[in-house]
Amino acid sequence: QVQLVESGGGLVQPGGSLRLSCAASGIAFSIFGMAWYRQATGKHRESVARVAPGGSITTYADSVKGRFTVSRDNAKNTVYLQMNSLKPEDTAVYYCNIATMTDDYWGQGTQVTVSS
Repeated sequence: QVQLVESGGGLVQPGGSLRLSCAASGIAFSIFGMAWYRQATGKHRESVARVAPGGSITTYADSVKGRFTVSRDNAKNTVYLQMNSLKPEDTAVYYCNIATMTDDYWGQGTQVTVSS
């Protein structure tokens, strides 16, 4: 059974930082790309960042480029999202995702709230 468990969310002031983690189990983690998505209240879920299986290739949404960094530790089956210079518009539930050839797996999400 595949499980993805996010952690690290919370309340932070504008300009602050958070580091999200997503621990995976039940899947050959190192052979799949990983992604972070977010969904703000009343909006569609959107892709934030992606990292290739080896970790060397990353892509970002334009809205987070230069502020967010995605990375992974295949030895720990964990993917990270370092979020710096946070803005109120970054407020959302953040989800990690693995998409295989046949299935799409999601974590339960972690709330990030950016507010003064």
